[in-house]
Amino acid sequence: MLNIKLAELDNAKIINEEGLKAMKYEIIHLIKEKWKGTVIPIKYTTDKYYDVIVNKTDKGFAIDIEKKNFTEPVTYTLEEYDLKDRLYENFRENVYAWGVVVNFELVAAIETNQELGPNRLRIIELWVAEEYQKQGIGHELIEIAKEQARRERRRVIILETQSCNVNAVDFYQHEGFSLIGIDTCCYKNNDSQRKEVKLEFGWLLKEKKKFNNDEIEVRMETPDDWYKVELMTQHAFWNKHHLGCDEHYLVHKMRQDKDYLPELSRIAVKDGEVIGCIMYSKARVVDASDIHEIITFGPLCVDPKWQGCGVGELLLRETMKLAADKGYKGIVIFGEPDYYPRVGFKTCDNFNITTADGKNFDAFMGIELGKDSMKYIKGKFYESKVFDNLPKEEVEEYNKKFSKLQKLRFPGQWD
Repeated sequence: MLNIKLAELDNAKIINEEGLKAMKYEIIHLIKEKWKGTVIPIKYTTDKYYDVIVNKTDKGFAIDIEKKNFTEPVTYTLEEYDLKDRLYENFRENVYAWGVVVNFELVAAIETNQELGPNRLRIIELWVAEEYQKQGIGHELIEIAKEQARRERRRVIILETQSCNVNAVDFYQHEGFSLIGIDTCCYKNNDSQRKEVKLEFGWLLKEKKKFNNDEIEVRMETPDDWYKVELMTQHAFWNKHHLGCDEHYLVHKMRQDKDYLPELSRIAVKDGEVIGCIMYSKARVVDASDIHEIITFGPLCVDPKWQGCGVGELLLRETMKLAADKGYKGIVIFGEPDYYPRVGFKTCDNFNITTADGKNFDAFMGIELGKDSMKYIKGKFYESKVFDNLPKEEVEEYNKKFSKLQKLRFPGQWD
């Protein structure tokens, strides 16, 4: 039996909501080369604790966790263990950190570690200097960890705190974390007596229900859709491969390009909201004087809120059938190698096709739209020049059409 009496939360005490809305501090990626070894000065004073009692019973174990008062305030620091928390410790391989810097001084930080085997993301450090607390910074740092977990398709975020760190326990609950475990001898053999029991909290990413064809409208876009499609595309790609993105500007430019194929391109709409799109264009494979006409697509994207619901696959399968019915022989793309093979894409070395500079790699893939339809196509792949004609200054100018989004580093970006 597990009996947990965790206190009801006072939202005003944990996060000043007005401060959150008007947070004036910018969160940045803490570059490893610069911030490695930086000490995180963990220290807190509390007049309450969660008392953790474990009793053996005839039926197993009874665990009771209840908030109680200390007779007088107690201060906890890492120095009492002769320890110091530091960013980018050598024994951790997959860490990444963000923080807030004011006048060249670190005043808040979060550090995560990818646990690749169990597919978890662990928050190692979360710290906000006392004078910067209750301004929404902690919440925004947690949101970055949640965004990292969503991008990497982790199944859960986990972290630890102590039963005496009542403010942290309450804060994590407010952020949607639940108690998932305890360790009564993590720090010393008398943790329970000292009221400093390790508590593990977890935030589980929800499994999303796959849509079927009846729940999504797949159709050609109209001029009335253009802004919504570009906005959705911007959100889908923002900070995904680079700082910011240019895919929404690519969508805008493609519509004006001679190689664009609107008769194949489609958008996905749910309850009047544009939640996905796929844009096709002409391409070619060149072998000396032989030129083979094929097609490519890009971007194919889904609003982050609806990613994982099968929208991209619905768009892809429907448009592949359209392309096959119109007599196109095959599709060649640059895409995510852990996604497209699910629907039959293979690396282009299977088709004797290389990039324009003669290379092959996992992200360069193709698919035949009929049996052996690309059997006699070989050579170098060339896509429309519109993909190369996206100057940064033009992208930045086009970004002014949309609400400003912060550019931020995440693991896995290409540059």
